[in-house]
Amino acid sequence: MQPREIAQSYINAWNCRDGNAIIATFADGGSYSDPMTGQALTGRAIADYASGLWAAFPDLSFEVVSTVEADDGMIAMQWLMRGTNNGSFQGLPPTGRMIQTKGADFIRVEGDKIRSVQGYFDTRSVPEQLGLQVIVLPERVGPFHFGTSNRAQSGKRDKPGAFSITVLHSRSDAEQAQVKNLGRQIVSDLIKQPGFISWVGATIGSSQLTITAWKDVNSVRNAMQTESHQKAATKFFGPELCASGYISIWVPERINPMWMRCSSCGTMVSSDKAEGKCKCGARLQEPPPYW
Repeated sequence: MQPREIAQSYINAWNCRDGNAIIATFADGGSYSDPMTGQALTGRAIADYASGLWAAFPDLSFEVVSTVEADDGMIAMQWLMRGTNNGSFQGLPPTGRMIQTKGADFIRVEGDKIRSVQGYFDTRSVPEQLGLQVIVLPERVGPFHFGTSNRAQSGKRDKPGAFSITVLHSRSDAEQAQVKNLGRQIVSDLIKQPGFISWVGATIGSSQLTITAWKDVNSVRNAMQTESHQKAATKFFGPELCASGYISIWVPERINPMWMRCSSCGTMVSSDKAEGKCKCGARLQEPPPYW
């Protein structure tokens, strides 16, 4: 087979979603890498990587746009990737959205096998098409460490009577993804609890922090008995999950009233006393949730 035909058989194996066929196109020790792999993959790791993409995008396909062959067995192949996100992608639930992105593979062929594949594509394109935020932050600057955060709210505007704070330290990226998945299950159950007000989660390095606002302390205790919370606790106290962590309950000494600025006269007005109106007679906006 000619290098161009070998490169096409590699693409065909991807389109057939056949991990063993992909591996078969590589020479012993042949490697694959792209902006998402973090390092060169060989052997079964290549098929496992492909399987992860097929799980996230079951109809994943590559359309070859152009192929250029150099004299030294190097094939430059431009492609268009399409797929529908019907499975978990990077630990997140499926969006059902279709994606389409351009990329290129530089495929080095030796004899009748592939020695290496180096793929290139825009790493922002797929997340943005899935409706995901792509935020670039430094790992740290001086005493400040950076990460990501998210929030879930019930819409209630009650003053919190208690806060539960959980801190977990993961041992690997895979474990961190597992913690996030368990966390989503827990929050889905917490929202159904009558005393739940809102939840904020943050991931900074290997640490994951959650702060949940509650109507009172009893609401926290009841929530800790949910099936999802018990499942996570079993994994934590067993051999499966995290290097360390703790949970705590905090009761506020004082929470001041929500102050609202009148859009008419600019005065700050206590929402507890204003009854929806400023002294100037203008109606105030509805106060946001406390947490």
